[in-house]
Amino acid sequence: MKTAAVEIPGYVAGTWTIDPTHSNVGFTIRHLMLSKVRGRFGAFEGRLVTGEDPLDSEVTATIDLASIDTGNETRDTHVRSADFLDVEKYPSMTFRSTGVRAGDGGFVLDGELSLHGVTKPVALDLEIDGFGPDLFRTDDPFKGARAGFTASGTVNRLEFGVGDGATIPGGGLGLGDKIQIVLEIEAVLETGDTA
Repeated sequence: MKTAAVEIPGYVAGTWTIDPTHSNVGFTIRHLMLSKVRGRFGAFEGRLVTGEDPLDSEVTATIDLASIDTGNETRDTHVRSADFLDVEKYPSMTFRSTGVRAGDGGFVLDGELSLHGVTKPVALDLEIDGFGPDLFRTDDPFKGARAGFTASGTVNRLEFGVGDGATIPGGGLGLGDKIQIVLEIEAVLETGDTA
């Protein structure tokens, strides 16, 4: 059951394009049950449509899996291989939202994640970081708008067929099955949506 419209200071309804220069698609995964490896994807695109009621908003995004960067080229090459992401066969990962709902202290973005030929439902905790003028516009910085969002969640790589469940001596996975995802998104209001 849908709740009443949510009030967000400075909220702007419209269609937004993700600005990859000012956004980050990051992840963390446990290695050898001892430490965490952090990485990011450098190439991605997406679009957000904020509805008059924020709960009617939509998101679509595509990530170029070959753009993975963990700070170690040898490791990145291995992760791109058929042992893990198999980017030659599955070059991208996509997300399509199926709904937005109120959550504890914020929102939850429900959607479908397609990775490695598998599509599964995922839920991301969503924070709306704010709306403001587009100060990067040289013609009229106050005519446009920018918005900031943070989304985070966990996916199980084994459920998507990424890698295997090989264990290490003493038990535990050599590479963790859970991947923590953190998306820091800045989006630009598309031309024509401004008054």
